[in-house]
Amino acid sequence: MTAFSKLERLGFDPTIPNEARMYDYFVGGKDNFAADREAARRALEVAPELPILCREGRRFLDRAVRYLAGAGIRQFVDIGCGLPTQGNVHEVAQAAAPDSRVAYVDNDPVVVVHSQALLEDDKQTAVIEADMRDPDQILSHPRLTGLIDLDEPVAILLLFTLVIVPEDELVTRIVRRLRDAVAPGSHMVIAHSVSDPRPETTAKLAALYQDDGVVSGPRRDQLRTKADVERLFEGLSLVEPGVVYIPAWRPDPGDQPVAPESVWSVGGIGLKAP
Repeated sequence: MTAFSKLERLGFDPTIPNEARMYDYFVGGKDNFAADREAARRALEVAPELPILCREGRRFLDRAVRYLAGAGIRQFVDIGCGLPTQGNVHEVAQAAAPDSRVAYVDNDPVVVVHSQALLEDDKQTAVIEADMRDPDQILSHPRLTGLIDLDEPVAILLLFTLVIVPEDELVTRIVRRLRDAVAPGSHMVIAHSVSDPRPETTAKLAALYQDDGVVSGPRRDQLRTKADVERLFEGLSLVEPGVVYIPAWRPDPGDQPVAPESVWSVGGIGLKAP
């Protein structure tokens, strides 16, 4: 069975744009469809800086995973992983600690099929099709439990995925369920685009993503704020420097300086106390 025939069997509809494939377009990838490209071009008309945000998001991922590996974490669960690109979690983690194990989770069949094909020979990774709106489905999935021991410290990564869930109560419930399920000594990484620096732009993008069907569920007029994201770390101890605009989160020596607020995304890492 070809990858595309498998997608057809799964009910995949290429006429509906998808955030992961739009991201792929923003970073110059080829794993996107006409509907994704058209929606992405409309988004760029509203916010031409979106490719810079994507680039800084990958840099944050790299720094955060290296920090976690240095802190002794060897298990990673990347929820809403998106399409494979350079500097994926397993590449960064295993470069720092070769025994690292990584479970990727996404609800997009294109992401899952593509990732499974690329990683089928890697015994230290697993790719799971599941929806973050149902954390128990993820936590009990046999591919996850066969690779990740939830009784040992693990890093849960929620990188720019919660933004597509409009319901605040549901987002809080997702984060709390994942926090409660992992062992003491675990970490949770959250990155989220916010409205504070560019409220007019982010309001237009919120409307565009909802009108195009990229985001489903109840409509909301605006992205969450930095304060909203900070509240998601309730019950965790924030790793310094806390929740900050992502260029300011532990930049590497020699990094080109980027005005933090020019990248309207924040991120942080919370530790579940041992």
